[in-house]
Amino acid sequence: MSTPKVERLLNLVICLLSTSQFVTAEYIRRNVKGYNDDGQSVEAFNRMFERDKTELRDLGIPLVTGRERLSGGADGYRINRDSYELPDIELDRSEAAVVAMAAALWDAPEIAAISQTAVLKLQAAGIDVRTDDEIGFSAALSARSVGSESALATLLSAIGASQAVTFTYRSGAASTAATRTLEPWGVVTHRGRWYVVGHDRDRAATRTFRLSRISDVTAVGAAGTVTVPDDTDLQSIVTTAVESAAGSDGRTARIWVAADRAAGLRRLATQAAAHDHDGEAGDVLEIEIRSMSTLARMALGAGADAVVLSPPELRDMVIASLDRLTGVSA
Repeated sequence: MSTPKVERLLNLVICLLSTSQFVTAEYIRRNVKGYNDDGQSVEAFNRMFERDKTELRDLGIPLVTGRERLSGGADGYRINRDSYELPDIELDRSEAAVVAMAAALWDAPEIAAISQTAVLKLQAAGIDVRTDDEIGFSAALSARSVGSESALATLLSAIGASQAVTFTYRSGAASTAATRTLEPWGVVTHRGRWYVVGHDRDRAATRTFRLSRISDVTAVGAAGTVTVPDDTDLQSIVTTAVESAAGSDGRTARIWVAADRAAGLRRLATQAAAHDHDGEAGDVLEIEIRSMSTLARMALGAGADAVVLSPPELRDMVIASLDRLTGVSA
């Protein structure tokens, strides 16, 4: 059975790269897989070898011809390793952040593996591709969290050109869409969601907008008219805005859950300690409060298998919801 052409060419490249001496055609014919298949004739080998040499050169591979001293000065071949190998890759912090951002965006199944392999190879070479303090996001982000690719592309282009933008923004699923004008300073992520930060001309203040709620982005005004204030910490602005809207103030909730129950709450817990409640075995979970309302809904969803112990605000929220449900049922 004949060796596929791609495999044969790869075998030839490996052979010619692995030697510092010139390798004769006869040696290649006898030792490189693909050139000695099915006992082909010398004429057939010569034709094949000439075609392969031409193809390698067309591909830009530096194939060098010289005299092989140990075999009576016969013509031989090798690949100039210094010309063939790529130089060391060096990325500064901003370039490394761009590579990581591209890898995160390439989440389509057909290219996700390729992009992540590329990142791993760069990291293996000692290049700090993923710098969380600069990019603050994971490659596993979904298209839903990023929002419209065209909106993101227009925002990034406007940020690069220091240009203002207008867009349609819907603050919530039940909210009415409104047109906003923003001087964008940058795009960052927080807890798996993407946000654009800048000066909102309509509100005359710094504002944060979630990208998944933005559409119809258009650059307006002249380039170079947007200035980012000195010492602006975009990540800090987004963190403060999001946690303020979610009702998070850094507190920790303590919730008792029955043994082997309330899996959703258990996944959020930073600590768990065995504790009986009213004679029933279970655990007291410590959970960082990111959204008071979300945590209350999860506790309600667990039913009698979850009891909020603290803080009082969360406990009162759950009790009030139970009272409303009881009133409706009655």
